[in-house]
Amino acid sequence: MKPQAPNGDITTEPRALMRVLGGYREPRLARSVLEITITVIPFASLWLLLWASLSAGHWLGLLLVVPAAGFLVRLFMILHDCSHGAFFRSKRVNDWVGRVIGVVTLTPYDFWRHTHARHHVNSGNLDRPRLGGIDTLTVREFQSLPRGQRLRYRLYRHPLVLFGLGPAYLFLLDNRLPLGFIRGGWMPWLSTMGTNAAIVVVVAAMMGLVGVGPFLLVHLPIMVLAASIGVWLFYVQHQFEDTFWEHDHDWTFHEAALHGSSYYDLPAVLRWFTANIGVHHVHHLCSRIPFYRLPEVLRDHPELRSIGRLTLRQSLGAVRLSLWDEEKRRLVSFGEARDLPPAEGGGSADRTPRTAQPKALSGRQPAI
Repeated sequence: MKPQAPNGDITTEPRALMRVLGGYREPRLARSVLEITITVIPFASLWLLLWASLSAGHWLGLLLVVPAAGFLVRLFMILHDCSHGAFFRSKRVNDWVGRVIGVVTLTPYDFWRHTHARHHVNSGNLDRPRLGGIDTLTVREFQSLPRGQRLRYRLYRHPLVLFGLGPAYLFLLDNRLPLGFIRGGWMPWLSTMGTNAAIVVVVAAMMGLVGVGPFLLVHLPIMVLAASIGVWLFYVQHQFEDTFWEHDHDWTFHEAALHGSSYYDLPAVLRWFTANIGVHHVHHLCSRIPFYRLPEVLRDHPELRSIGRLTLRQSLGAVRLSLWDEEKRRLVSFGEARDLPPAEGGGSADRTPRTAQPKALSGRQPAI
């Protein structure tokens, strides 16, 4: 039964919604298998078509890179659901499917699952580590940094870095060594090295079949484009003007989940390729819902369509947002922050500012 607000409408109170959303958590085996099938087979077919097109001139084949990258993004979204235990009833099946997909997407699954879980727990909290996410400083913190670190942060937030160099570096190089977790025990290293070993075997086999040059000409463009798309999705799902950030004493998981994640209302074809990840506010509120059941939630609870809604056109404006203004309680651009008075003592300005760590380049992202 849907929870009712005093006026008779369905309530959007986060705790009540979370209880209702529990009814959508049950995965359907046949549907999960179908989703994998209609993602893997087209991806493999497009890959082979790209390889075959090399003899006709690679520029012709590059037209197929975009849909191939779309299917690789969708494959990563299945890994994402597996990491939440949402795709199959069995934890073991979820984990092994996730590990296999992790080899294809160059993602150490067990390590990524750990950092992604931390992202869900800490999302929107100004006082907790931004593990698994894009680092975002407050205006006060940015103003308190030395000039060199301010420049470093501005470079990190530049679109060419966030959505170009950063994603490629993250998936191709930085995911190969968990250097930021040297004291994190054996798990990060076992997950990463096991994935690396499997990647070496698969890549060596593919290069033996099609040749070193053809393999790189086909797979690198697909991987780089898919990485950029994935990071863009994660960015706009948390980096929009009226998102939610609070200090620990005012922060709650439920509020951060519902109001700190957007509903990225994409066209139907993009919703399919991104596996409904745009329904991100619902996902953060109840991460055990399989992606193919998220449309059911919006159908049964249409009031959720108006919370944090972001269209494709509106999302382009989010690129300029780089700092959290604690006074206005919204994200602002560097230009807007320049017009604000310098930080004075008191409040959060008394805290030691977090160093502007380029998380997009540090292997802790994307945490979709």
